[in-house]
Formats: sequence, structure tokens, C-alpha cells
Amino acid sequence: MQNLIVMDEQRIKELVDNLITELEERFGKQESNWIHDTEAMKILGIRSKTTLQKLRQSDAIRYSQPSRGIIMYCRESLEAYMTEHANQ
Repeated sequence: MQNLIVMDEQRIKELVDNLITELEERFGKQESNWIHDTEAMKILGIRSKTTLQKLRQSDAIRYSQPSRGIIMYCRESLEAYMTEHANQ
């Protein structure tokens, strides 16, 4: 015999959020070293994808293109770029 549990969408979201929080507390939050353009632009403090492209083309930052149309950026290289260009 199977039991069926019915929950509304909000309650399911709360349960998932609680589970994620518990897992992060237990195992630590692990950030990926490879990130999408929107997060890369946040780290660099830029708003233009063109600027991001110029940084790629000048080899100022590391990136990977795992498939057509998808470009991932190395978080460590973005942070290194920011440190390198920090004003003392």
C-alpha cells in the first residue's frame, strides 16, 4: 500500500530550502570554480558583455567553452584580475 502526500508549491519550496540550508551547514557550501557570465560580470563590477568579451580576447581572464553558446569563467582568474588591478 502506498501513501500519497499532497503539498502546495510554497510548502515544497520551503522544504527544499530547509534541506539545502541543512546540507550546507553539515557539509559546507561549495562554490564552483567555473561560473556563468552574469556572475562573472558581478565579480568584475561590469555591466557589458562586450567588456567581458574583450577581457577574454586579451587573455586577461581564463574561460572555457564546453559547447557552442556556453562560456564559463574561472572564478579564481577573475579574483586574480581584480587583485592585479587593485589600486594600492
